[in-house]
Amino acid sequence: MMLTNLKQLIFSLKMKRTRRERNNNIHLHGSNDFCIGLNRILWRNRQRIFSFTSGCLVLLFFVISVFAPPPDAVNPFLPFLPLHSLVRKESNFKAVFQVPASGGNLDRDLWSSSLSKFYYGCSNASNMFRTADVKTHPNRYLLISASGGLNQQRTGIVDSVVAAYILNATLVIPKLDQRSYWKDKSGFAEIFNVDRFISSLSRDVRIVKELPLVGGKPWVPRRMSLPRKCNEKCYLSRVLPVLIKKNAVELRKFDYRLSNRLETDLQKLRCRVNYHALTFTDPILHMGRLLVERMKKKTKHFIALHLRFEPDMLAFTGCDYGGGEKERKELGAIRRRWKTLHSSNPAKMRRQGRCPLTPEEIGLLLRALGFGSDVHIYVASGEVYGGEETLAPLKALFPNYHSKETIASEKELAPFSKFSGRMAALDYIVCDKSDVFVSNNNGNMARMLAGRRKYFGHKPTIRPNAKKLYKLFLARNNMTWDEFASQVRAFQTGFMGEPKEVKPGRGEFHENPHSCICEAEGTETFKKQTLDDLHEIEYNIRDAAEATDEQETTEYDPDWTEVEYLDNTKEPPDTDSNVSNKQEQPELEELFSD
Repeated sequence: MMLTNLKQLIFSLKMKRTRRERNNNIHLHGSNDFCIGLNRILWRNRQRIFSFTSGCLVLLFFVISVFAPPPDAVNPFLPFLPLHSLVRKESNFKAVFQVPASGGNLDRDLWSSSLSKFYYGCSNASNMFRTADVKTHPNRYLLISASGGLNQQRTGIVDSVVAAYILNATLVIPKLDQRSYWKDKSGFAEIFNVDRFISSLSRDVRIVKELPLVGGKPWVPRRMSLPRKCNEKCYLSRVLPVLIKKNAVELRKFDYRLSNRLETDLQKLRCRVNYHALTFTDPILHMGRLLVERMKKKTKHFIALHLRFEPDMLAFTGCDYGGGEKERKELGAIRRRWKTLHSSNPAKMRRQGRCPLTPEEIGLLLRALGFGSDVHIYVASGEVYGGEETLAPLKALFPNYHSKETIASEKELAPFSKFSGRMAALDYIVCDKSDVFVSNNNGNMARMLAGRRKYFGHKPTIRPNAKKLYKLFLARNNMTWDEFASQVRAFQTGFMGEPKEVKPGRGEFHENPHSCICEAEGTETFKKQTLDDLHEIEYNIRDAAEATDEQETTEYDPDWTEVEYLDNTKEPPDTDSNVSNKQEQPELEELFSD
């Protein structure tokens, strides 16, 4: 019985499996028949499907061509800018920080100051000023050795005339530094017009080309060093006794050795030296004027940019310029050449506005101030760290990019090209004659030109407000271009070279020659402004003054070329035992010794 039941169970299972396989075959045949039918339909209608698809694609391309912006509406330089220059909102991925090619429509003249007509340079001596013929003592000679680059030397030359006047001494034509980083063997007469220098100042100070002989032998001067910020009392107490005893004194490393705060007649003497007596030689003047003429033929107005971005200088600052680990290694290796530098704090330096702006940042600053891509720029610079890659964003923003090497031939520059001082003199002339001058740093050339441009008509001179711009450059990823440009213009108020941006006595005198700026008739009309306007001006002047005060505390520190370098040359020691030989400790701020 059990066997019979078992056989029936097995037969029942076999029948169920047979029926299941039969059903599966039916479904499979049905699917195959459906696929075959569908393939036949598609094959018969392939031409219609292809025509429909092609029509859709043509329509799509037509819509794109109609609604897309024209090619010239998008900046051609955007591919060259770093990725952080293009910012997209996470919500809708729409680009918001898109730099325009145009500078925009502003309600002011970019190329001149409306207030300049109310002020002019004035440096004539008062009736109380004693002339050289009645005050110069015989057998009392002052020599100075000017240190640094061309413009740092210029400060020493100007101040040496005033020092000789204070000491009632005859000034011997200054010696120029030939040992420093710049390694320029040029003498005074190879850069400056000696005869004009002597004759122009003949009523103020007696000047000779060399020390006279004593008993047929050269006169050996007593070498001395002075602290910085030395005022009249300092010279009379420290130098005069030695000068009376030894008859000839040589002051070494004579830069910024004279106080900013002197009586008005002495300040005006500074201006007569700097702006009238101290001129370049005829060959330098001729070549410089030729460069200016060629720039004027290219455009009605042009900007001159003094760009300091050499590897050595960047390494000395200790700042971070966005080049990542590669930059840190390269600049760190250069920085180790100086033996006395402390470890740097790049973030702190940037926060305090002590880092020079990058070429891209200068380009964005100028565009935000209203200068479009059609503006011509003359760039005065040395070797740029990173080369063309670093300059690419600036050149993309301002494709009309020029330098003395691009507008003059190699043959024309040959008499100057081997001498850094003479090449710097050519740049000085072009920058002085430019319609707008801007610098990415606050070095000696920027200061000297700022003062000169104030004296000769307050031509627009842009000082980057680096302390506030630093924060803005970091935050630009979170704002539109219009917001960015508006804040740049607000921060730069008080830093554009307008009259009385910096209060008298603030900052370095060569940058702010307040004693030599006089008010013209009609100034009272200008002063009658609304109360709100006056508050605005006072606030901005105060802001600029604070920045100038910060600079003033560091402007006398030794520059980066004076710090002990690998190939430095020893100088003879001071020979006056009464003068301290304590070495001044270098600091980072005086690094722009151009």
